[in-house]
Amino acid sequence: MSAPNHSLYHDFPEHRDRIQQLKLSDEDFARMATEYHQIDHSIRGLESRGVPTSNDNFEQLKRRRLQLKDRLFQMLQ
Repeated sequence: MSAPNHSLYHDFPEHRDRIQQLKLSDEDFARMATEYHQIDHSIRGLESRGVPTSNDNFEQLKRRRLQLKDRLFQMLQ
């Protein structure tokens, strides 16, 4: 089973240029984008192995990814 892709470029294709620009010019954005990518990679790995959604660590990762995504989206606007 393939886990959905939640990369910033995939979820916000209309902001592709702005994402790249902020990664290069804004340290906070770059740090959060890196953390977002690492967490998304971990979640996709767990999902592809069929980890139950009731797993506390798994749910914490998903919550943190959502928090980061919301903050990054605010910075994009």
